[in-house]
Amino acid sequence: MTLKEYFASVKGRGILATADGDGKVDAAVYATPHVMDEETVAFIMRDRLTHHNLQSNPHAAYLFMEAGEGYAGKRLFLTKIREEQDSELLHKLRRRRYEDEKKEPRFLVFFRIDKVLPLIGAGKGNGAAEEE
Repeated sequence: MTLKEYFASVKGRGILATADGDGKVDAAVYATPHVMDEETVAFIMRDRLTHHNLQSNPHAAYLFMEAGEGYAGKRLFLTKIREEQDSELLHKLRRRRYEDEKKEPRFLVFFRIDKVLPLIGAGKGNGAAEEE
């Protein structure tokens, strides 16, 4: 199953983790990524802490936990490659619209997928979290 098929068919919750240039960590709830191809994903974000962190540190991790019993899901290790502000593509990809939205800039941030691991396990010897 491709990542595009996976995220289109599986329900769950996602967390995008970033750190600034000094290593101060942040984690934020994010919708599933927009899978551009099997090597690239994108997230739409406002100019908040996650976006700020990515200006000085391009690395991020996205953790997706599938809905239901147990601990199934995926971990994506990412590197920012570019971004667009309020672009036509961003508006085309948006899944939600809010009537009371503030007029804030939005960014479509593209990431190279460096590694994909299951939610638990498969991290032996590479520094990734493992089930104990």
